[in-house]
Amino acid sequence: MRILLVGNGGREHALAWKLAQSDRVECIHVVPGNGGTAGVSKCKNIPSVPPEDFAALVQHAKDHHLNFLIPGPEAPLVAGITDYFHQHAPGVQVFGPSKAAAQMEGSKTFSKDFMQRHKIPTARYQNFSDLHAAQAYIDSVDHNVVIKADGLAAGKGVIIPASKAEAQQALQSIMGDKEFGSAGNSVVIEECLKGDEISILSLTDGSTILSLPPAQDHKRIGDGDTGPNTGGMGTYAPTPLVSQAQLEEIDRTVLKPTVDGMKAEGMTFVGCLFTGLMLTRSGPKVLEYNVRFGDPETQSCLALLDSDLAELMRACCAGSLADQKLEVLGLSACTVVVAAAGYPGSYAKGTPMRVQRPKDDKGTYIFHAGTAIGDAGALKTSGGRVIAATATGETLREAVDSAYKGVGLIEFEGMQYRKDIAGRALPWNRSHGGLD
Repeated sequence: MRILLVGNGGREHALAWKLAQSDRVECIHVVPGNGGTAGVSKCKNIPSVPPEDFAALVQHAKDHHLNFLIPGPEAPLVAGITDYFHQHAPGVQVFGPSKAAAQMEGSKTFSKDFMQRHKIPTARYQNFSDLHAAQAYIDSVDHNVVIKADGLAAGKGVIIPASKAEAQQALQSIMGDKEFGSAGNSVVIEECLKGDEISILSLTDGSTILSLPPAQDHKRIGDGDTGPNTGGMGTYAPTPLVSQAQLEEIDRTVLKPTVDGMKAEGMTFVGCLFTGLMLTRSGPKVLEYNVRFGDPETQSCLALLDSDLAELMRACCAGSLADQKLEVLGLSACTVVVAAAGYPGSYAKGTPMRVQRPKDDKGTYIFHAGTAIGDAGALKTSGGRVIAATATGETLREAVDSAYKGVGLIEFEGMQYRKDIAGRALPWNRSHGGLD
């Protein structure tokens, strides 16, 4: 396999790292890549090709005889990169859904209506494209709400107001002031669910579903789940907060109906389906779908994957996933994201960095996200979520401790990170007045 991997985040570094371990993989061209992918075996960063220019990507694939495309982030999938390659480079297999299927992430309205059509458990909701109608609805309900910008907002388009006044302010920011641009032309207002939130990443060929261990993300910027939402400040997997019986219920009531429903509507889903769920007292309910690997869930989950990722992806594209097994290590994994000062608001770029290599390469990994290599070869920051430390351990406690030791290998001015990743699952946290 000669792979074209599109993206420059921590997810793409983790994917490149795992794919490079496969004997099937000959080379990986990462467009544009980051300071971490530059150092992965078999990998080559391609900063000269704009990742949003599909024609240039096709030409690069043809020029370098690349035969397998993996779009990392959601934006190219929602924009139709899979359809474009199928039309203009039919010899290249694409691990990712069509533009029609990518609406599951590209439009919150589409995904909520899809769930309603297929009786997939989710929160009560209403869709609005008129600000005044949305404001009137907020005034009329007697329950807490979550407000979601309909379109893509880089993981920040979900607001959980604490009062009706905050909800009205959020509506004004999204729909009136266009805080998220055209993504906020319409919104979904839904009932605020209570419980533990989990993420499930599932590989599928449109019929068979193989899921990675369930993870728990930490979306808020501050310890104790405080402050604004981010793209994700850390994860751990597998989370003990979901039982085997609940996982089987999720397979039966959510994952299978989702994949079958997509096929029935002529949008067979091939790729990675990310399902965010809330474990409520009345059962698991879907919060959102993503149509690609999550970030930073991917970093934790791939550290636990014992199967050949490239072979699993190839089987998805070939429609033969039923012939494969997804094996995982009997370990726990934890990822701690290190962000730039000011994130998720405005932040500086170009800050010099120093990252030491883990002394024990086995079990501790540093995955770059918003990093770049300067003209003199020096590493510098180039994004909000800059870098992450991932570690595995025999227990979750060991994985968490090792991940935070990994954070100690990272140095740059203003770096910020949460100190309570995996806190909900650690007994000491419950007994010492942590997140609960």
